[in-house]
Amino acid sequence: MTEPSDLLPNLYPVNDYGPVMKGLAIGGLGIFHVFLAQFAIGGGFLMWWLEWLGQTGREPLARKLIDSVFRVLILLSFVTGALTGVGMWLTSIQVSAQTIGLMVDSFHWVWATEWIFFWLEIAAGYAFYRYGDRLPGRTRLALLGIYSIAGFGSLFWINGILSWQLTPGAWIANHDVWAGFFNPTFWPSLIFRTIVCGVLAALGAAIVINAMGEFTRAERERLIHRISVFMLPMIAMPLVAAWYLAAMPADSRGWIMGGSMVMTLFVSISAGGSALIGGYAVIALWRQKQYMNGATATLLAAIAFGATGAGEFIREGARKPYSVREVLFSNAITPAQVASLREHGVTAQNPYPLRDEADYPTAQLRKGRLVYRSLCSVCHTISGANALDALMGGWTVDQKRMNVAMLQWTEGFMPPFAGNAEELEALIQYLAWENAGRPPAWRESNDPATISQIKMWLDRAGTLPAPKAQAAFAAEESR
Repeated sequence: MTEPSDLLPNLYPVNDYGPVMKGLAIGGLGIFHVFLAQFAIGGGFLMWWLEWLGQTGREPLARKLIDSVFRVLILLSFVTGALTGVGMWLTSIQVSAQTIGLMVDSFHWVWATEWIFFWLEIAAGYAFYRYGDRLPGRTRLALLGIYSIAGFGSLFWINGILSWQLTPGAWIANHDVWAGFFNPTFWPSLIFRTIVCGVLAALGAAIVINAMGEFTRAERERLIHRISVFMLPMIAMPLVAAWYLAAMPADSRGWIMGGSMVMTLFVSISAGGSALIGGYAVIALWRQKQYMNGATATLLAAIAFGATGAGEFIREGARKPYSVREVLFSNAITPAQVASLREHGVTAQNPYPLRDEADYPTAQLRKGRLVYRSLCSVCHTISGANALDALMGGWTVDQKRMNVAMLQWTEGFMPPFAGNAEELEALIQYLAWENAGRPPAWRESNDPATISQIKMWLDRAGTLPAPKAQAAFAAEESR
């Protein structure tokens, strides 16, 4: 049989982070970067508003506060934020170049537009930092306006690409850029992130206000009540979250709302943290006009960081088993490639040798390591984070063979196994060898009956992901 080139995966060299899961390496950088970026975007609008209050005589302390907040903003967003952004690109390309390539190929002009807004934000921010204290009022206001609009523009364009990964919508059929960009979760995601930007800006400003010794207690209290209005939109968060959930695919919504206990736990963390911050903003700051000291502001910022991290985990996890829904699985295999790889194998066309090839006593173990690297390593480690040792440790050898062969049935958020029966057995033997402490000798497992049984399980599981596999099986059973 001649294999079509479009049914072979595009293979790229990958980096191994040892006991640190590859997705965790990206996620850790991503959460930190998103948190800082959203703080910077909200901070731009907060400073523009404060500048307007100062120039219209509504808040005489505004200018002094702006100059202090902006120094913090520049340090965090221009230095730490920029470094983590570059780190995300570097790590993502090392771990899942296929996903990044698809995103850039599909939205290259959108990325280019976002970069223009980013550079405009950098230029306006640096100009204000360098010359703001010497500029006339109207120019200061205009420069802060450019900075804040550019920051929000960057969020606007990035949001379309990120939300497309979960809900590509009509893009799947027509590959129209705007159909993919303005996808079903675009607006709820954008509104939700915009609210978060305002909250983070207000909390950051509250920390700075309390750290400034030149303000009296009364002045700090007045300024904190001023900036607290940026936290009030949190009242709308439950409605926006419900809108976002309703726009999700049914199976993704199912993972979040109890189908996966880990996902449900992170939903609880995100919702609980948001409720604590929102409740404090509405009741303590707005209704009761209480004072928020530096310790409280820092604690709330830490809770906001936890809620942001949980929210990003939910956004990533809700896509499973996809990296781009319906288009690319999390292991960079497309749904159309699975059937071909079941016949030809995922290791047959892999040009990248193992760096520690001499450490494996048999060819079967080397093949098993290649299967693990190609299909499993982006989300799992051997004995570290999300380890296969722990997840499969309670299964017998035959249970491991059957459960991996029927992977999308075993765990609905996993993609189907994209390899042949010999490769699956090689993977099982490799995991057993690792679990045994990597002994210098290991007997190969080439029993034809075992391979035949694995092939039967693979055929029974099919090549479709859940819930499509379950729907196809139910339709066949009903005939």
